[in-house]
Amino acid sequence: AETFQKMAQRGIPTCAHLGLTPQSVNKFGGYKVQGRDADHAQQILNDAHTLEQAGADLLVLECVPTPLANDITRALKIPVIGIGAGPNTDAQVLVLYDMLGLTPSRPPKFTKNFLHENKDIPAALRAYVDEVKRGIFPADEHSFK
Repeated sequence: AETFQKMAQRGIPTCAHLGLTPQSVNKFGGYKVQGRDADHAQQILNDAHTLEQAGADLLVLECVPTPLANDITRALKIPVIGIGAGPNTDAQVLVLYDMLGLTPSRPPKFTKNFLHENKDIPAALRAYVDEVKRGIFPADEHSFK
């Protein structure tokens, strides 16, 4: 929080990231949903409030249960961007190679191969944008309970 405060004081826009942070995946014991138990969910919610109060301009929630993402999105004034956080965040993001089915290993549950049903990459990108705008993606099969 102190780092976010200092950056905000200097007018530097910041994006906070909670839940699964891939750069720390080994500390989490692998690619696992974060915030499933009540204590951990409460800690993530508390951290979100703390980061917003410290001056974060937006928050990315990755690989958290949909109900937790809903609670955080409703509680914060800053935009909440979901990646594997269900359909009710303020916006959605996917890693490009995941959404194109180019993931070298097993793709995360929260992704969808948009290239599979489209003829080329621009069409796949348009399909992704369209499905997010219409509330089709992410669906239940791309979310965690």
